[in-house]
Amino acid sequence: MRLSVVIPAFNEEKLLPATLRAVRAALPEFERRGWQAEIVVCDNHSTDGTARVAAEGGARVVFESVNMISRARNAGAAAANGDWLLFLDADSTPSPALFAATAEAMASGGVLAGGTTLRMDGGGWSVHALAAVWNLVSRLARRFAGSFIFVRADAFREVGGFSERHFAGEELDLAKRLHRIARRDGLAIRILSATPLLTSARKARLYTPRELGRFLLRAALRPEATMTDREACAPWYDGRR
Repeated sequence: MRLSVVIPAFNEEKLLPATLRAVRAALPEFERRGWQAEIVVCDNHSTDGTARVAAEGGARVVFESVNMISRARNAGAAAANGDWLLFLDADSTPSPALFAATAEAMASGGVLAGGTTLRMDGGGWSVHALAAVWNLVSRLARRFAGSFIFVRADAFREVGGFSERHFAGEELDLAKRLHRIARRDGLAIRILSATPLLTSARKARLYTPRELGRFLLRAALRPEATMTDREACAPWYDGRR
């Protein structure tokens, strides 16, 4: 079996090295099971040294000129050789235990796709409270966070990959389409909970509570209109790092 870890990255030269170190430290959990593994970083038109640090970190680097998360994920997946794809955000650090649990789920034969619960790296009590709420929703509804998604490559391609209409929330749209395939084929969407992913809480530092609250309210009231509007999804695209 072959695994491709796909990391979309826009101006991530500061945090990407730690992510790549964590991935390399955790990949033996797959390799000891006889898997081959690769790391693919999609440089999403960065203006810093993202591509350089990705190459120095042992990744194969591809380029996507349109600055859009879903397009970067799709470009990385198009270049990947794996039977399974593992999408990971450039500001997240997976543990060997998380990769071991992921490898077990993939090898079980009964899982089509999945994700994991999250643990925030920094942030105040409100950030951790929101993460706890998301983790509960994720487990109950079997919806995965975009920061960590594993999916069988053939299923990903069958459903057409990530929607390129969505500037954010593309992982939720993908999950809905994968659920239909899973039901058809009698397979599971699994959310791992014993080994959460450590992911950055930098948005809580870079944006005011008012800015984040305005986005969350708009997304709750008009989710589709919000997620398909680049301007409304400014926390992902305005370049603050």
